[in-house]
Amino acid sequence: MLPGILVPLSFFLMVFGIVYLIYSTRNRERLALIEKGVDASIFLEGKAKGVPAWKIFVVNLAFLLIGGGLGIFIALLITTYTSLNDDAVYPSIIFIMSGVGLLIGFRTAKDLDKEQ
Repeated sequence: MLPGILVPLSFFLMVFGIVYLIYSTRNRERLALIEKGVDASIFLEGKAKGVPAWKIFVVNLAFLLIGGGLGIFIALLITTYTSLNDDAVYPSIIFIMSGVGLLIGFRTAKDLDKEQ
């Protein structure tokens, strides 16, 4: 019973610790820059440029899922019309097509960033 509780609890504590470390470090860096007299507008410079991160994430996720679906379909066709082993064909084709989907998503996201 105890390990069943410790695993989710330790996972939650790990995620909380990472998030806390990121925010506290960022806050310290900003306070140090403000103490040196640097203008606070430098914190907003990176946010005005480019495409929002959620759009890039959605594009990459969409192409990843499309690649995975195509991988399953192509693996089905290969195993139906050849005598190759199912255990080797399905994972390999799914990973290959998912990688191709991520590559296409990366290039599409790069093109979106050029338009802005």
